[in-house]
Amino acid sequence: MDDHCGGCTATNSYSLVAYLPEPLAGFVGQLRRELVPDCRARAHITILPPRPLNCSSESALQHIRQSLLNFQPFRIRLGDVRSFPQTNVVYLSIPQGRRELEQLHNAINSGSVCCQEEYPYHPHLTLAQQIDPRAMAPAGELVSQRWQQFPYDRSFLVDTLTFVQNTEENIWVDLAEISLGVPVPV
Repeated sequence: MDDHCGGCTATNSYSLVAYLPEPLAGFVGQLRRELVPDCRARAHITILPPRPLNCSSESALQHIRQSLLNFQPFRIRLGDVRSFPQTNVVYLSIPQGRRELEQLHNAINSGSVCCQEEYPYHPHLTLAQQIDPRAMAPAGELVSQRWQQFPYDRSFLVDTLTFVQNTEENIWVDLAEISLGVPVPV
């Protein structure tokens, strides 16, 4: 892991995410670009919100791997369209898998990757953020309409998490994948 990722300049901002599989990922990605045209982030569920590290990324990754030893793959089901009005975020709720996501977050947000987060951890799938407050209602209506039309399964198996790092260009770079339910080699 280095300080330059594909021509971008890495920053001290790291996160742990679960990427969505297809066809959910493509649908959510298209919807996100419809709401926020310059959105570049892959569709994901955040386990550890972005944070600076007080250690090397290798040490943080080792801590994360150790913290995940007892976690097995689990299913997530995406639910209703909701919003966080205080931060102008439109998101999908997570009625199934929420408890497991909270347990993952609580287990990992310790030791070398511990961070005092601005908001309490609330598992969700962000669709749009930093929306003009006047656009929140129309964005919510658009998302609800599109989500009702989605013809595929709204659930998926989380069996891999990805440790990512942000860049000055606000492009998140994958650093490592961690499989759930797989022993860590000694």
